[in-house]
Amino acid sequence: MSTTPTRVFVARLVGLPIFDPQGDQVAKVRDLVVALRTETSQPRVLGMVAEVFGRRRIFVPMTRITAIDSGQVHTTGLLNMRRFEQRSTETLVMGQMLDRTVTIRETGVTGVVYDVAMEQARNRDWVLSRVAVQEPSKGFRRRGQTHVVEWRDVTGLTRHEPTQGATHLIAALNDMRPADAANMIHDLPAERRTAVVAALDDERLADVLEELPEEDQVEILEHLDSERAADILEEMSADDAADLIADLNPETAATLLGLMEPEEAEDVRRLMSYADDTAGAMMTPEPVILSPDATIADALAHVRNPELTPALAALVYVCRQPLETPTGKLLGAAHIQRLLREPPSTLVAAALDESMDPLRPDASMDQVAAHLATYNLVAAPVVDDEGRLLGAVTVDDLLDHMLPEGWRDRAPRPGRINGGPSAGRAG
Repeated sequence: MSTTPTRVFVARLVGLPIFDPQGDQVAKVRDLVVALRTETSQPRVLGMVAEVFGRRRIFVPMTRITAIDSGQVHTTGLLNMRRFEQRSTETLVMGQMLDRTVTIRETGVTGVVYDVAMEQARNRDWVLSRVAVQEPSKGFRRRGQTHVVEWRDVTGLTRHEPTQGATHLIAALNDMRPADAANMIHDLPAERRTAVVAALDDERLADVLEELPEEDQVEILEHLDSERAADILEEMSADDAADLIADLNPETAATLLGLMEPEEAEDVRRLMSYADDTAGAMMTPEPVILSPDATIADALAHVRNPELTPALAALVYVCRQPLETPTGKLLGAAHIQRLLREPPSTLVAAALDESMDPLRPDASMDQVAAHLATYNLVAAPVVDDEGRLLGAVTVDDLLDHMLPEGWRDRAPRPGRINGGPSAGRAG
């Protein structure tokens, strides 16, 4: 490993791409697995938790790592695609060691772990060698003093901590995409997950919940107090919130709907009134809606909203008043690509795609798929009998319903990955 630094801080490894010998990216680093022994004995690094295609997490033994250099990790190319399952003798550095309270032996200073460094020992094993500790903030100081000390110079690293905080893990999660953060939360031990959920702000937790499996969503929501659970549901997109509420027991669902803001709850109830796997159940009730006197400049300003998905930003819908769904009569939709070619002062109504037919809310999943495929669309309007816009179905809404449960665990990764047993993992 001639190109590998002598010391690598683990927090900087998270998110780095993993490449095979041919230069193809095969995974991303998500955590480090170590075997804790005693307070003074440096833990051996067993391997990395890596994320491959479909957000499956696998174990990559350190014996398969050939180099760690400028922003990337290199492997032998032979990886076991079996889903990673943590053993009782193993500890996750990011998931379980960050925010652990420790004491520096020499000075008696107490703080929390915010990073850990690993080094390669003489026997070629990787071990955890340094601990980065942050003291609590004092007075008006925004952050407490930090220290980087030898592993043997701190106590508390091997002690189970039922009230362990989550500040530094939250900071790491906030730097990830919601889907990646959801994967890390999914793999956390129960008590650690509870601490993380409690510390996440409502908007971020809503984003993460939308990416978690249904059973995780229900478990997390049922452990929150009702007021906060209702706030989280309001932050979620209405279609995701409707799917989640439908999985709750009827009494809990009714309570949460009653605590939500009336307008938000009405959107959710309307989506829940449609049969499963229909355009009405899949649609998003808040696409970009404009009045007939809106200009292309107005439309472009709306689609710049960073909270819009690419599919929702691809089309704008021109309707008569009212402009909240169900709207007045839908006049038509305009493609973002067409809008970019027109003068900004032109009315959006002059750039409508007159050939686009809307969907009905009772259209089946197969009919929605055929409609999008036939007309090469990433989104399509859904209207009622009176031609009022009810919402829009996007291709990502469709995929969420078409893919089988657990598809992420079964999705194959093209490339040079071996399905055989991995080497170098402790029992």
